[in-house]
Amino acid sequence: MANLDKDKVIAEFTKAYTEANGKAPSIEAKSGWYSVDGGKNVRLAQLQEMTDELSGGAKTAAKAPEAKPKAKKAAKTTSAKPAKKAKNSGFSVKDFWAEKLKAEAPGAILPR
Repeated sequence: MANLDKDKVIAEFTKAYTEANGKAPSIEAKSGWYSVDGGKNVRLAQLQEMTDELSGGAKTAAKAPEAKPKAKKAAKTTSAKPAKKAKNSGFSVKDFWAEKLKAEAPGAILPR
């Protein structure tokens, strides 16, 4: 992993965020974590990824109709795989223990 320049990454993110949302973000830094507009704390590398997404969003907007058919094909293949797993396995350890615990103590709360 390459070393990232904090000031450069923050400046690029601020520019991309401003172009995408019309206002400058408020970035709070604390112990290597960055919070954008009071949201979830992220690392510097994630800020750089967000910059790529924000700046690439305008470029990919024109290509979006091309990407949609590919996404539909991918969704079909992923939905078929879990169905095969469900057909092959008739026994679930999770369900077995849930039934066992309910039988032993009807008012018990199941573990995570």
